[in-house]
Amino acid sequence: MLFDLRGKRRRAVQAIYLTLAVLMGGGLVFFGIGGDVSGGLFDAFGDRQGGGNVGNDAFEKRRDEANERLKINPKDEVALKALVRANYQLASAQAGQSTAFPPDAQDELRAAGAAWDRYLAIEPDPVDPSLAGLMLQAYSQGALNQPEKAVTTAEILAEQNETPEGYIVLAQYASLAGQTRKADLAGQKAIDLAPKDQREIVEQQVEQAKAASAIQEIQSQQSGGG
Repeated sequence: MLFDLRGKRRRAVQAIYLTLAVLMGGGLVFFGIGGDVSGGLFDAFGDRQGGGNVGNDAFEKRRDEANERLKINPKDEVALKALVRANYQLASAQAGQSTAFPPDAQDELRAAGAAWDRYLAIEPDPVDPSLAGLMLQAYSQGALNQPEKAVTTAEILAEQNETPEGYIVLAQYASLAGQTRKADLAGQKAIDLAPKDQREIVEQQVEQAKAASAIQEIQSQQSGGG
């Protein structure tokens, strides 16, 4: 199930991980990130800003069309992917320029999560990486705040792509979810995958990822307690 990570595709996948780290507030700077990227989470940023010329009516239409197709074939992969995206886009439209989703977007985020679970249940090969990137945002603290779900999604991406970046992100989410052993294993995997002359840098990034997750957990607890 490994992807071919040559050229622009590799750079796009790496950019997904960099963006996720920034969104999580970890302040990580991964090595080897290329600049010629498009698609993936960068498309999602357009959605977070209202989707350009595409309004909510268009997203609702896509959602309704996908649901109609799924009534005929509940395992329609294309329709399931469209349903995830449409619900995520509807939630994103409510967020506007904010980095966090408002409470009113929770229903759409949960609907995206339900569609994502249905999509994974048909065992797509491979799992769409840009769709997984959207769901990592949906499961983040500023959205559904479901770290365990985020770990599962991050693990899919990490195992498919086998890059240090992917395993650093997995280590961060696993740490946030309290899955210490998985975080340690993911961190070690990131180090093992790194070129020898960059392993020290990756070791530092792994520690930064875990520390960022610990800070986020403390902030979350303080916010809940206030």
